[in-house]
Amino acid sequence: MHNHTAPFSLRRACICLGGSLLMLYGAFIQAAETATGTVVPSLTGEPLAGGSLAKMGLGLFAVVFLIVAMAWVMRRMGGVPGTSAGALRVLGGLSMGTRERVVLIQVGDTQLLLGVAPGRVETLYVLDEPIAQSDAAKPGMSNFAANLTAALNRSKKS
Repeated sequence: MHNHTAPFSLRRACICLGGSLLMLYGAFIQAAETATGTVVPSLTGEPLAGGSLAKMGLGLFAVVFLIVAMAWVMRRMGGVPGTSAGALRVLGGLSMGTRERVVLIQVGDTQLLLGVAPGRVETLYVLDEPIAQSDAAKPGMSNFAANLTAALNRSKKS
């Protein structure tokens, strides 16, 4: 049951906050006019008009959509490759289905090929000789990152 006689409601708080911001805006305008000796032009359009609200809503929707899309892509890619936790390093991974992956990890000098599925992690193969990685293909570096690093190193040498 709602108590409509509550001394402080959300509606009243919004009205007070809006009024306070409006008075603060007026004080800033007056201070700016006094300091510069010029008249600050007023707003040309109504900020809460339908067109302005539509633009603001569309912009907000676009930002939220980008955040959700980037989270989905990162989840599908399996996170950031080359992440390390102490002596463990993820060297690479390959998606084998919607929820199955094959991951190559390094534990000290040993490299393991793991099969990862929901609720299961299985060792598929233990490599006798670790796969050698060139400097351009360090863990966690994409081709673009490797090329950029090489270009930056060349420009420092010359």
